[in-house]
Amino acid sequence: MDLEELIKKVIQCVYNVRLQLSAGFLETVYQKALLIELKKNNILAEAEIPIEVYYDDSVVGEYRADIIVEKRIIIEIKAIQHLLPVHEAQLVNYLTATKIDCGLLINFGGERLEIKRKYRTYKKTLEK
Repeated sequence: MDLEELIKKVIQCVYNVRLQLSAGFLETVYQKALLIELKKNNILAEAEIPIEVYYDDSVVGEYRADIIVEKRIIIEIKAIQHLLPVHEAQLVNYLTATKIDCGLLINFGGERLEIKRKYRTYKKTLEK
């Protein structure tokens, strides 16, 4: 399946989770629910995958990706009131460290579900 089709399926899984779980839970609750939903839809996903950050060929930091889908999409889950630019930067840094091109930043914590697509390299979007 191509990347765009996979992203659409993942986003539908996110909406399915939100239909059953409203705001107010911890990130790990949404993470586990999303993993179940992805599996139900035959989408390969792994949780808490270590990401090493290098500087001059030395590891200088390690983080964990909430979910990596089919080794092609990183999902960063938040359960906060509103997303901030620092959360977007966090996901882009994960994309850069893993060399994965696309990521989804998902916030289950606000009144409305927030989903932002981020890329490892800047992609200019067309204004509407």
